[in-house]
Amino acid sequence: MLGLSPKEFSTLKKLSTPIKIQDFLDSLPINWGEEYMSPRRVLQKKKAHCLEGALLAAATLWVGGQKPLLLDLKVKGDEDHVVALYKRNGYWGAISKTNHASLRFRDPVYKTIRELALSYFHEYFNNKTRKKVLKSYSRPFNLKKFGTKWITTDKDLYFIAEAIDNSPHFPIVPKKNEKLIRRADKMELRAGEIIEWKKVDKGV
Repeated sequence: MLGLSPKEFSTLKKLSTPIKIQDFLDSLPINWGEEYMSPRRVLQKKKAHCLEGALLAAATLWVGGQKPLLLDLKVKGDEDHVVALYKRNGYWGAISKTNHASLRFRDPVYKTIRELALSYFHEYFNNKTRKKVLKSYSRPFNLKKFGTKWITTDKDLYFIAEAIDNSPHFPIVPKKNEKLIRRADKMELRAGEIIEWKKVDKGV
């Protein structure tokens, strides 16, 4: 049971599809802290930021017999975004914990990891500079290499954050086209200001 208690295992086992996993993550308030909680601690605290949500999603996929894979989206001058990967009928999708409207769940319609990563490009911009800041993406990052203790540990998972950050990444924008990227317009900026959870929300 990957070190989980019967109750914890049963909770994750019920999340038997990527959509159910995403719906569960959407019900959790954002964790505004700088910690990196394990899936067990997320279940206990009932809150998560993007990496914690991705870890919980990956662990849930593993409970369901699938590989626990992450994808790191590296950003220039802003926070990186991490999602959990899943595959259906040869096509990739992503499960995502985010506070923003655009960096969310991805349906399994992407033939390659690059296609999926590109789906986050246009909406990932800096609200102050208006520049699009998504610069690279990782290979599928298999959490099996860390065994199972990361699922239930009480310690922060800084080593996983560092490992995925230091893994090989591939550039998104061709160098010759860097100067051709249009900045976000006023309408996009307005949409980018929409958030789901505020720090004053109950439970945060």
